[in-house]
Amino acid sequence: MGGDADIARTAALFADPARVRVLMALADGRALAASVLAAEAGLSAQGTSAHLARLREAELVEVERSGRHRFYRLAGPHVAEILETLARSSPPQPVRSLKSGTRAEAVRFARTCYDHLAGKLGVAITAALLERGALRRTDGDPTTARRAEDRLSAPMATHPYELGPAAERLFGTLGVDLGAASRGRRPLLRFCLDWSEQRHHLAGALGAALATALTDRGWLEPRAPGHRAVRVTPAGREHLAEQLGVAL
Repeated sequence: MGGDADIARTAALFADPARVRVLMALADGRALAASVLAAEAGLSAQGTSAHLARLREAELVEVERSGRHRFYRLAGPHVAEILETLARSSPPQPVRSLKSGTRAEAVRFARTCYDHLAGKLGVAITAALLERGALRRTDGDPTTARRAEDRLSAPMATHPYELGPAAERLFGTLGVDLGAASRGRRPLLRFCLDWSEQRHHLAGALGAALATALTDRGWLEPRAPGHRAVRVTPAGREHLAEQLGVAL
């Protein structure tokens, strides 16, 4: 029989700034080679390997082999949730240049949270889905506002949402097959308390399917390699305004 969870041991892994940079480079769900991770995290190859070894031992990162190459990814959405939870409880890093300030603003505006959309864009799309009946809140609140029990220091274990009467039609117009999204082992509906907006955004299998569909349609695109921020294309701005009433 094991004792209580060794929280301190796991928490120590997130106490190293370099190790956190490795995890943040993987937070958008990509699988990256160690050399790419080293470049994105600003670390040496030896330092990156050492951090990856510790993260694999703690089962926070997993490796996928392809021929002679190894690619590393987060062990699952729960690791991204830990990063988002810590971000909600952490002060912002000081902005020391225009470049870093611009990057920080881009991350707050629209970013990936593992494999779904977050930031102002993610919250705005979730609110639009709620307003148009694709989602329905079961506690009577017509908005995506944080509930009293939604702690900033913990992911949302439960949520007050269900599919609404317009779900199949509206998600279909956005290129999302609800049936396909619901057939996996992953929960269809999950929600996060967005750390920068302090409101709910759509996650789970449906959130991932929506982010993929909008990217496939050319409405969203990554800002740059190694950057969690995403850019809304001109076509995306037009269609999001037309179909969801999301004005950016």
